[in-house]
Amino acid sequence: MQDRDHIQVFESARPSLLGLAYRMLGSMADAEDAVQDTFLKWSLADRSKIENGAAWLSTTCTRRCVDLLRAAHRSRVNYVGAWLPEPIHTPVDSDVDAKLDLATSLSTAFLLMLERLTPKERAAYLLHEIFDHSYREISETLDADEAACRKLVSRARANIGRDTVRQTVSVEHQDRLLAAFQNAVATGATAQLATLLSDDVRLRADGGGKVLAALNVLHGPDRVLAFVAKGLRKYWADFRWQTAELNGARGLVLEHQGVTAAAVSFGYDAAGKASDIYIVRNPDKLRNLSTTASGLRPWRIAKLGQR
Repeated sequence: MQDRDHIQVFESARPSLLGLAYRMLGSMADAEDAVQDTFLKWSLADRSKIENGAAWLSTTCTRRCVDLLRAAHRSRVNYVGAWLPEPIHTPVDSDVDAKLDLATSLSTAFLLMLERLTPKERAAYLLHEIFDHSYREISETLDADEAACRKLVSRARANIGRDTVRQTVSVEHQDRLLAAFQNAVATGATAQLATLLSDDVRLRADGGGKVLAALNVLHGPDRVLAFVAKGLRKYWADFRWQTAELNGARGLVLEHQGVTAAAVSFGYDAAGKASDIYIVRNPDKLRNLSTTASGLRPWRIAKLGQR
């Protein structure tokens, strides 16, 4: 295989590898590292002995992600406050079905559900359910027999339960929520926002111990609304706001003194009310976001079923 050919094979696989790695790790920085490590191994491999380049790349990337995820789980034990996935700016897709798939498999809620799984359960579940790999392919990737891989996927489904639902909330409804949230922060008036929240709404903020953020999960409309109207109003009064497509749904990116200071996204229940509010303040997770339109970097990573 000529150098140009092996680079082309890798570049063709890159979106799928990046999509898998991000879903595995919940961090775009770590996902890019995993994909880069995969490329280095691909460059050094004896490719004359590789029958299927795409399969080899997927296997190598998955195994690297499993190793990274094991290390990440250990470090998250000592994480300060709530841990949330790194928010990414995703492009708007005119294909409705593709957009729903994107919103489901990249949403913050889905990525948090994956945190319930062991690294191998997570890998097996994503490969089978999201990237449509056969159990034979998964067994080769994870170096386990097919029966064991079926059990991994089965346990993953049981741990995730019925929470994995498609995002069916209209863009118009999402925009109403964003406007109500912004108005509540700006004015302290929460009546409009209250009508859009579920009775068991939760608010989580990830500061990583590096910036000021709520350390505990806030439960229920009363606590959430009080925090938005008082706490956020106090600290976010001078922030610059912009609506953005984050993880397949409408969200907010906030800037303070020329620096991206926060990203806000939402999860919804079956009735379309906001069941979760996710606020990322950890600066390490905001490096790829900007409130300027040209600075919002769209991550074109693989969607459901792409190989």
